[in-house]
Amino acid sequence: MKGIMEQGAYTVLTKLQKQGYEAYLVGGCVRDKQLHRPVKDYDIATSAKPEQVLDLFERTIPTGLQHGTVTVVLGAHHYEVTTFRKEAAYEQFRRPAEVQFIDSLHEDLQRRDFTMNAMALDQHGNLIDPFGGLADMEHGLLRCVGDASERFTEDALRMLRCIRFSAEYGLEVEAATWKALCEHSLLLKHIAMERVRMELERMIAGADPVKALGLLVSSGILRETKQALKLAQLNPQHMPAAIHLLLESDARWTYLFLSIGLNAAEIEADMRVLTFSVDQIKRVYKAAAAFYMLREGLLLNQDEYVQEPALEKKLEHLWKLGALTYGKAAWLTIYNILAVEPRWMESHGITVEAGSIVLSRGKEWLDALIVDSLKQLQVGGKELLAHMNNKSPGPWVTEVLNHLLQETALGRLPNETCLLIAEAEQFVKYHNL
Repeated sequence: MKGIMEQGAYTVLTKLQKQGYEAYLVGGCVRDKQLHRPVKDYDIATSAKPEQVLDLFERTIPTGLQHGTVTVVLGAHHYEVTTFRKEAAYEQFRRPAEVQFIDSLHEDLQRRDFTMNAMALDQHGNLIDPFGGLADMEHGLLRCVGDASERFTEDALRMLRCIRFSAEYGLEVEAATWKALCEHSLLLKHIAMERVRMELERMIAGADPVKALGLLVSSGILRETKQALKLAQLNPQHMPAAIHLLLESDARWTYLFLSIGLNAAEIEADMRVLTFSVDQIKRVYKAAAAFYMLREGLLLNQDEYVQEPALEKKLEHLWKLGALTYGKAAWLTIYNILAVEPRWMESHGITVEAGSIVLSRGKEWLDALIVDSLKQLQVGGKELLAHMNNKSPGPWVTEVLNHLLQETALGRLPNETCLLIAEAEQFVKYHNL
């Protein structure tokens, strides 16, 4: 039984055909239906020209008229309808210099990247598969349409798509396709870092990120990006083997970067080069910085923390202080990584015992924090100034508030205004602020 979105797609097909135009479902929706996977969207190829599509449907969006694409809106669903086309020489190994509208479905499918993406369905659900895409999928192969070198030199981003599709669909890259990918990997220098990031994000969020990372490493393609990436240092010995078990994107990226051995500043720099959002960079940076705070705190005078009681006390102290510095979310990210790979910290010089304690007590320690931000303190800057003999505002206010936050969070000072003021007065006097 067809769902509402699929019914809408066939409605578009039928309307085009009643006006004398050819129309077919194409691309990812056809591939995913053959594999019995959920279909995210439906694309349609037609012999109708863009202006004819615009005239035929009531609600349309002129998405990319120069490339023959019109978005047809039916109810809550959008359908990209694109005129059959062939593409002239490509510019900068990414975009066609010219698009020519044609009347042949076969020629339209022939310009596509991989055989599994070069299939079509007619209005009766009959499969049109001129390049053997279904057979390739049944044999577990990912293969370019026609000559692989031509496909990759037309659009170098297809090399990253090749790796992503191979991992996501559990396919082996056909030998000639893989050979062409490795030979032409240097063409990735022509691809914007934003597009590289988008493909990498989909790989890391996908069904088998370990396989995707393995293919990136074996091809060496990450060494060929337009701007250099520390991420390219990944090797088989430091593969984040449990990354697929993590549910959150931030945790997967943190785990990947830390597995390579990058510090927080290097991670931030790589993510900036890859055009990640400011918010996600901050979150991953904080998680990495929190981890290194824990690591350095344990490695400092580590002989003092050999026995479990002393080690647990030290870990709790570092864990809670880190939550105040970098936020609870950062520590939950580290906790989640440890939960899927309990021995992960060993490779960073942190003992199995320490990891085990964190895994058993980490969430409890976070829950036990009485306060974890300055906003939760029962005293603020104005109250401090009022009780400090009219001292002038300055950096000392922040220093005192941070001290009060730490003492309260660690359970050494009740979160009560009068006691916080008293402690502040003592702190200012003792430190001569």
